[in-house]
Amino acid sequence: MLSFRDAKEADLPFIVGLVAAALVVETGDDPERALEGPYRDALAAIAADPNNRLVVAECDGEPVGTIQLTFIPGIMRRGMWRLLVEQVHIASAERGKGLGAEMMAWAIAEARARGCGMVQLTSNKQRRDAHRFYERLGFERSHEGFKLYL
Repeated sequence: MLSFRDAKEADLPFIVGLVAAALVVETGDDPERALEGPYRDALAAIAADPNNRLVVAECDGEPVGTIQLTFIPGIMRRGMWRLLVEQVHIASAERGKGLGAEMMAWAIAEARARGCGMVQLTSNKQRRDAHRFYERLGFERSHEGFKLYL
């Protein structure tokens, strides 16, 4: 069974390494540099914002996954709040044990607790296994996503 806690600075090498290892495009992220300013600044900004959480999932006290939650207020649907889920990753040695589903169930419970009416996420088009995973959890492919890097 997983436990969840907010990420600390000491978790940054684990988080950056876990996410970088799973990326399908090169981002230049390096776990060896994860304690440098930009990563620490980003973590501080997330921690200071009550609508953001960067979370570490642990099993028996050891980190095995990470997930970022962003709670978004909206005007439409009668002011409905949404939870945006990003950076969902489980350590490769721990995959296939149901931990990803447990992590997502926890995130959905957090959304309900905050009064959200929707949970949304994006997934790289190349990550077909991830798409099947989210569909098994009840997520529907409802929109096309677009990004503009600056």
